[in-house]
This record gives sequence, C-alpha cells and structure tokens, in this order.
Amino acid sequence: MTVIALVLAAAAGLLHVFIFTLESLRWREPSTWRTFGVASQADADTTAPLAYNQGFYNLFLAVGTFVGIVVVAVSDTYDPIGWTLVVFACGSMLAAALVLLSTGLSNLRAASIQGVPALLAVATALVAATA
Repeated sequence: MTVIALVLAAAAGLLHVFIFTLESLRWREPSTWRTFGVASQADADTTAPLAYNQGFYNLFLAVGTFVGIVVVAVSDTYDPIGWTLVVFACGSMLAAALVLLSTGLSNLRAASIQGVPALLAVATALVAATA
C-alpha cells in the first residue's frame, strides 16, 4: 500500500507542477488563459499577478509532497514526518479542489482533475501509514 500511496501522491504533485507552469509561466498565452475560462488577453494581463501567485502555491504543495515522498521512501521504518508531509500537502490540494467546487458546479471538471488524485493519495497514505 505504501508504494501505491507514494505513486498517487507523486501523480498529484506532478499535476500541481503542471498547474504551476500554466499559471506562473504561461498565463498570458491564449491557449492557457482560455483553459482557465479567461475571456480575453486584456483579462489575462489583468489577472496575471494573481495567477502567478496561485501558481506558486501549487508549486509549494507539490514540493511538500515530493519531500514527504522522499522521506517515506528512504526510511527503514514508519516515518511520521514523511507521511505528515504527504497527507498535509495532498490534503491541501484536495481542500483547494473543494473550494473550487464550492464556487459552482460549472467547475466540477476542474475540481475533479485537481482533487481526485489528491483524494486517492490521502486515502491510500492514511491506510499505508496506519498499517
């Protein structure tokens, strides 16, 4: 179960690195801002500082996840620090997806993309950490 939990956590982390790339590095590209439902280049330019900041939040959650994965993977025994990092970072990803969903059902697809890998990572990590 540990391997499954760590693979799912890595998938959630990699997804958030991708989201970081879109929000912080590629926001002003039409294909990116259209993906996020931004109506125009002018709106993308106006919201760019917000997207830049949000992208770094996603990156920091991914980094926390990856550090937790490494700590768990290199530990010879149960390591509460590594599991805590994995569950906290992926739990934060899941919470952010729920916040997105709370803004309307029109965001169900985006919230699912963001939240399902994190949910699976949290669930399997909790099982693996208590086994």
